Amino acid sequence: MPKKSVKGRGSSTEEASPCKQSRVVSSDAPSPLCFQSPQSLFESLIQPVGTEQFFVEYWEKKPLLLQRSDPAVASYYQSLFQLADLRSLCSQGLQFYRDVNIVRCVNGKKKVLNKEGLVKNAALTTNLSRNKASIQFHQPQRFQDELWRIQEKLESYFGALVGSNIYITPEKSQGLPAHYDDVEVFILQLEGEKRWRLYNPTVPLAAEYSVEPEENIGSPTHDIILKTGDLLYFPRGTIHQAETPAGVCHSTHLTLSTYQRMSWGDVLSDALPSMLFDRSRTEVGLREGVPRRLLLADSSDVKTNRRLAAILRTLAEDLEAGRQEVTSSHMKKDFITNRLPPPCLQQLPAGGAPALEDTVCLRFKDHMMVTVESSQQSTEEATEQFVFVFHSLKNSRENHMMGDIGDEEEEWHSSKGLRFPLSHLPALRQLQQEERLPVRQLHLAADQDKLSLTLALWSESLLHVL
Repeated sequence: MPKKSVKGRGSSTEEASPCKQSRVVSSDAPSPLCFQSPQSLFESLIQPVGTEQFFVEYWEKKPLLLQRSDPAVASYYQSLFQLADLRSLCSQGLQFYRDVNIVRCVNGKKKVLNKEGLVKNAALTTNLSRNKASIQFHQPQRFQDELWRIQEKLESYFGALVGSNIYITPEKSQGLPAHYDDVEVFILQLEGEKRWRLYNPTVPLAAEYSVEPEENIGSPTHDIILKTGDLLYFPRGTIHQAETPAGVCHSTHLTLSTYQRMSWGDVLSDALPSMLFDRSRTEVGLREGVPRRLLLADSSDVKTNRRLAAILRTLAEDLEAGRQEVTSSHMKKDFITNRLPPPCLQQLPAGGAPALEDTVCLRFKDHMMVTVESSQQSTEEATEQFVFVFHSLKNSRENHMMGDIGDEEEEWHSSKGLRFPLSHLPALRQLQQEERLPVRQLHLAADQDKLSLTLALWSESLLHVL
């Protein structure tokens, strides 16, 4: 993407032009986004760029700027969140640090101006006008229904968590110093204008945690002015900074971030331990002892390296031939446990209770996962496997991406999972693959098993009786 020039930049003196005022818009502005499916939502978000072009040319490669001239799009973006919305939310007990950060970039360093306790309107006003500080509001989808709808669809589209933050920055001010993050970032400009400067990535595909780069970061590769309704994407690892130019009272933008800890290394770290454990039960060679004093040696010898390489090579060959499955169960559970619940979820099961003569279909397929695991009560000598169905329908929207959800495995199993005998796996796969299926055609021998399976799914609002 060519470098963008900047014209009409305000001077550094206080004699600036009058502030541009944001239009007051209705919260029910018509949406230019299509919520029919996760695919259609993302397509409408990045239009006119197609999804195939986006993932071939931009995803994890380079920034993409989409400038919109349609007033309807600008009005919709404004309706997603404004400073007035944050002021209204102060009555709901917002807290510093947990919900709101007050930050300012001073001499290239981040300065946090938070106080303890609840966030008051007066504090927002003081920090914006007098301290020229930025307001960072964490995870607004907890309060704004339209952002909930957007992020829930994006989580289904990417198969990964999608977080968000609101940044409100006053005129001629910058909230954060130049830095890079470990997520893929989509910027939506909601109010006013903001100047973005992007630099070359510190390393291809940033490491696990965001770290402020060295002061000497070179010249920007992109110098961009975002206006209300514009969208900017840049890959993780891209050094960036943003400021509100002169003549703009304040600027509000929304960051949508995704694909944190979603690398090949993360998948291998999750999948390899369980794969090796399963194979060790059937392959004697993996249960043979390692060479004597291996742990006391400074490094392994050539013979040991060859033995390990042979084991990994056999595993790789079985993976390629389809004789070994990759089961990244921890990553899947983490996603299902922490993602947003569907906005359209009804509190009661859909339709009447299923009967043998009924035809049924799964609801919220993107919100459930089926795994085969050993029972926690089983002993090592007699391991019994069960089928577990986990889902996110009972997840808390209020805690989304806030780190408040407990990770006690046993508690989560009991509250958000269903357990079935291993014999039920073919029937569950049927339901996952078919759009509609007669209960009698389920791959289970007994009619009672067919009824108990469908009733359990129906009672969790995962099954619809047609």
